[in-house]
This record gives sequence, structure tokens and C-alpha cells, in this order.
Amino acid sequence: MERKYDLEERCCVFAAAVVKHTDNMPNTRAGNHLAGQLLRSGTAPALHYGEVQGAESSRDFIHKMSGALKELRESKNNLRVQVLSGMMDTKNNEHAWLIQECGELVAIFTVSVKTAERNNPRK
Repeated sequence: MERKYDLEERCCVFAAAVVKHTDNMPNTRAGNHLAGQLLRSGTAPALHYGEVQGAESSRDFIHKMSGALKELRESKNNLRVQVLSGMMDTKNNEHAWLIQECGELVAIFTVSVKTAERNNPRK
């Protein structure tokens, strides 16, 4: 049975879109700076999620999911700075998708971490 909702796939597709986006950012001081940071933070969640699947305990799961969430939040703010500075055109469908997908992934990872924390309180 094929799963309709695959978080690993979404993270990988998001990471691939970040790679394409950063390659097309302006070759300016600001463009290079934001591109470098976004390339790292935007691809990291897919890699972290691979580690999440091999978590050795609930605490390890929470730690690894929190790391991915941190990177997604950084990516979200980076994209926001690009929009506010005029570096990114939100009328472009690919850009709009990137921003929306990042926001949705932040929401999903936030709920996942909170649920895991609630189900596995520290003693």
C-alpha cells in the first residue's frame, strides 16, 4: 500500500527545491550570504529526518526532530528576509510553493515534537 503522506519525501523534495532556488539567487554579497545559509538549513531537515528514522529512544527521536525543526525555522526566516528585501518574488509559483512548504513542514515538525514530548515526559 502506497502512503499518501510521506514526510521523508516531502523533506527531500523541499531540499531539492532549495538547491535549485539557491543556484538561481543573485550573485551579490547579500545573495551569496543568504544562499549559503539557506542551502545548509534548507537541506538539513531531509538529512536529519533520515537520522530520526533510526532514533534509538524517544529522547533521541525528540532531539533529532528538534534539530530538523530548528533548521526549518531558520530556512523560514531566511525566505522571509528574501521576500522583505525584494530578493524573492512571491508571485513566482516556485517561490510561493517554497515558502508555503517550509511553513507546513515547520508546523508538522512542531506538532510531532510536542506530541513526542507529551507522550514521553522527562522524569
